[in-house]
Amino acid sequence: MEIGIVGLGRMGANMARRLARGGVQVVAFDVSPVARASVESEKGVDAVANLEAVASALRAPRVVWLMLPAGEVTQSTLAELLPLLQPGDVVVDGANAYYKDSMRRATQLAAHGLHFADAGVSGGIWGLQNGYAIMLGGNAQAAERVIPFVKILAPGSDQGWIHCGPAGSGHFVKMVHNGIEYGMMQAFAEGLSLMHAKTEFNLDLAAITETWRHGSVVRSWLLDLTAEFLSKDSALAHVAPVVADSGEGRWTALEAVELGIPAPVMSLALMMRFASQGQHDYAGKLLAMMRNSFGGHAIKGEP
Repeated sequence: MEIGIVGLGRMGANMARRLARGGVQVVAFDVSPVARASVESEKGVDAVANLEAVASALRAPRVVWLMLPAGEVTQSTLAELLPLLQPGDVVVDGANAYYKDSMRRATQLAAHGLHFADAGVSGGIWGLQNGYAIMLGGNAQAAERVIPFVKILAPGSDQGWIHCGPAGSGHFVKMVHNGIEYGMMQAFAEGLSLMHAKTEFNLDLAAITETWRHGSVVRSWLLDLTAEFLSKDSALAHVAPVVADSGEGRWTALEAVELGIPAPVMSLALMMRFASQGQHDYAGKLLAMMRNSFGGHAIKGEP
């Protein structure tokens, strides 16, 4: 088997490595020479200098898997790739794209005789070692071509992956998955913060999270990771309290509004990320001034 991987960020590079170690011949490309160099020593991975080289190195019908930032980068790469492909080829978008974009792209590619699959990929930096959970969308023909590669990328050939349904469904399920992730992270953060604030008990958060890992109903990989970093540094004094949001949480909250389905936990977790980014600062200043105006309450100046 052979496949093209376009986009060699940390996850894309590790996916290329996992596929190669599973016996797949991988033709890999990234616009960054440094990224290409990161996989050149991997047996079974051929790092090439442009998209034309990817297309020419693969035998038709091809499978080209994109691991690119959602939005304009993915769209422009597809536009450049399209004339290099032939009817029957399959393009997989494995990044966190908006599912409606994936539905539109499937229709656009179908007009050229090409198949499209959307693959929601979870596993982060540990996927090379542990395998990736993959949520696949696409028609039957696309899925049939892509599933052999998915089985290698997944934790096992019969676990950790699912063909969710038609084009767009894979990215939709991954979007909801990430919304749930936001909520779980926020719940752990709030609970541990409460215990951290109860100074009279002098609670050992590292020991508590380690205890929860065994037998507790909240045990999870997320808890495992939390227990691990707390065991090394429970104060987290060097960590700035700023949490990025990469898009999926926003899409999940918007989808809940569109469907009229209440999703308060995921939506509020997203709002807390906005607050951590300073988006609540002006509102806080307004609140302070309101209290000062009606009650003469003191205002703290900027540090």
